[in-house]
Amino acid sequence: MIVLDEQLLGRDLERQIARWYRGAVCSLIDLRPNTIVKDDAVPDLLRRQDRPTFVTINERDFWRIIPADDRYGVVCCTLSDARVPELPELLRSLLRRREFRTRAGRMGKVIRVTDREISYYSVNDRRAQVLR
Repeated sequence: MIVLDEQLLGRDLERQIARWYRGAVCSLIDLRPNTIVKDDAVPDLLRRQDRPTFVTINERDFWRIIPADDRYGVVCCTLSDARVPELPELLRSLLRRREFRTRAGRMGKVIRVTDREISYYSVNDRRAQVLR
């Protein structure tokens, strides 16, 4: 399951990702309808799902802040709001990488994707690992 952060709503991203991703694609607010989901509530919502991958462009509020947890994975993309249409292809490229191809490979990791590199920290290692 891919869970998109609420600021990604209304941009047709769910449908675009669903074209190539075999699992479910939903929004964070689908996990707790009719409420405002604060950033600090996100880990608890994710833990209640079956090993989701949470995707956000809100890197400032999640990278190095959200704890890595074996029950979910997080992808923080450093895209501006104007570049959000690039997200489906960026995510697809990330999920094609050997390290993140499987759900098991993403669980327990918080991944940061920039134009130049991919870095991540995990449950077992809070130091950022850098991939190019």
